[in-house]
Amino acid sequence: MPQAEAFSHPTRRTVLKAGFLGAAAALLPAGVRGEEVESHGLSLFGDLKYGPDFKAFFYVRPDAPKGGTFSQQVVQTIYNQNLFTFDNLNIYILKGAGAAGIDMCFATLFSRAWDEMDAMYAYAAQTVQVSADRLTYRFRLRPGLTFHDGSPLTAEDCAWSFTRLKEDGHPYITEPLRFMKEAVAEAPDLVRVTLTPERGRTTPLTVAGLPIFAKAWWTGKDFTKTTLEPILGSGPYKIGRIQAGQSISFERVKDWWGEKLPSQVGSNNFDNQTYVYYQDRAASFIAFSTKNFLFREEYTSLNWATGYDIPPVRDGRIKRETVPDHTASGGQGWLFNTRRPQLADPRVRQAIGMAFDFEWTNKHVMYSLYQRATSIFENSSFKATGKPSPEELAMLEPYRGKVPDAVFGEAIVPPVSDGSGFDRNLLRAAGRMLAEAGWTIDNRILKNAKGEPFTIEFLEDDDGLYKHTAPFIQNLQRLGIQATFRVVDPSQMQIRTDNFDFDVITQRVSYNSTPADDMRGYYASANANRKGTLNRSGVADPVLDALMDRMGNAGSREELVAACRCFDRVLRAGFYWVPMWYRTERWLAYWDEFEHGDPGAIYELGAMDLWWAKPKT
Repeated sequence: MPQAEAFSHPTRRTVLKAGFLGAAAALLPAGVRGEEVESHGLSLFGDLKYGPDFKAFFYVRPDAPKGGTFSQQVVQTIYNQNLFTFDNLNIYILKGAGAAGIDMCFATLFSRAWDEMDAMYAYAAQTVQVSADRLTYRFRLRPGLTFHDGSPLTAEDCAWSFTRLKEDGHPYITEPLRFMKEAVAEAPDLVRVTLTPERGRTTPLTVAGLPIFAKAWWTGKDFTKTTLEPILGSGPYKIGRIQAGQSISFERVKDWWGEKLPSQVGSNNFDNQTYVYYQDRAASFIAFSTKNFLFREEYTSLNWATGYDIPPVRDGRIKRETVPDHTASGGQGWLFNTRRPQLADPRVRQAIGMAFDFEWTNKHVMYSLYQRATSIFENSSFKATGKPSPEELAMLEPYRGKVPDAVFGEAIVPPVSDGSGFDRNLLRAAGRMLAEAGWTIDNRILKNAKGEPFTIEFLEDDDGLYKHTAPFIQNLQRLGIQATFRVVDPSQMQIRTDNFDFDVITQRVSYNSTPADDMRGYYASANANRKGTLNRSGVADPVLDALMDRMGNAGSREELVAACRCFDRVLRAGFYWVPMWYRTERWLAYWDEFEHGDPGAIYELGAMDLWWAKPKT
């Protein structure tokens, strides 16, 4: 869902911490592949950075003080979460609008290291034993695991949780778990996970990052229904105060069993963490400036350029930082619903994209603070550039004749306008393309062969992008397209997107450092007509399916990079979206009550997890 000029769905923090969707098969340290081994960590390619006796991750402050409060506005979502409200504390199913922060309540078998591209280390499990064929994973639980009510956490809870999520979880979870054959408790402290031979590289770490529920607590309850009853967990936080639809707080669990684990030490430092919801962007900024919440990641160029000339900033009570973003930026754009007859032809979609004048919008609306997006893999090595490399050509050659010839040339990029706001040359070219697709102008209205007018609705649940979309709509109207902008409430937006009842929506997708199974939810043909999935554009291309298989079974990072670039080339040739913009830095504003170390080259900001309260003087 949109949050001004940049937003995230899903949030990388949640994916990486609560349900890591990337890595496996070459999962173990070099020199032990091809035999059964037991390890404290899993990594996709190459050696683990941290040995079995490591005490803490290098990027944390191990002795960070505990205490204080961290509060922020909800600006990112995962699974069924909503930016503007919530009515469900179970974020792992399709129904309802899930509350932010719930993942903090649940432990996982392994935990992500944020200074490695694709590694996880022991958390609730102390080791994993991997069979020689990489199809069986036995996770040995550490002693002393308990849920928040003091009851023991056992392998039976793990097996029940993974099975339940496979059968009844959100489509974003069930898609990668289709490669999990079964999860079985072999002993109170040993859970065996068996994968299918078709599994991709990412499946084992997908399982290792799943939340662990208490089977006994769920007995007699329906996992698939919404609930506002706090769910029993075993993580570093438990649910505190709830104001349905407005805010949710989490309390740090005292004497938590995981506090001194190497993968957890130095994190989870705040006694209380709170998420607040706002329907209006202006109101949320006023609330921050009056200290109704303490941390704000800014997503609006207008605010960042002009909005912080306020007393708390001038006198130093509010700090501002611009920090580099080492994560892949993903792709943000206006997403077409190709199930709509008027949007089924890629030539039409390409022509519509030519009407968006990014150069004018960036200068006049966004203070020239953004770069034009061209790929779903911005700010990463997976983005296709120039002509295909020899490795890419070798992968693409079997599909010659099945994909547009343009795939074998320069990577497709949006045209650069003259910056006038309505580049006549581009609009004329777009008009010719629409004519080739069978659309003609009749009394300034674009119509098809049946005489039906071309209509298109930009659907949003917030008006934050209206000033960006309005000039785009004006250009479409110059082409004879009857384009409109409509804002609906968040609940209706969720229902309509889940049921593919839209023409165009704004969406940003971001992927982890090892994209593979997480891509299927967005682009697999099997999900094109499966309601509730993230394949909202209706992508159904056997070539893309095959390239995702190639990504999932890559034998090296070099092969993975080549496969992703091939995927990027083919996807771009489908013109499923109108790319918007991105940036390679993050804008932070916070009340001067926090401290943090040097973020270095970690693949996440980690403010909630790695910052700490400033000592009171």
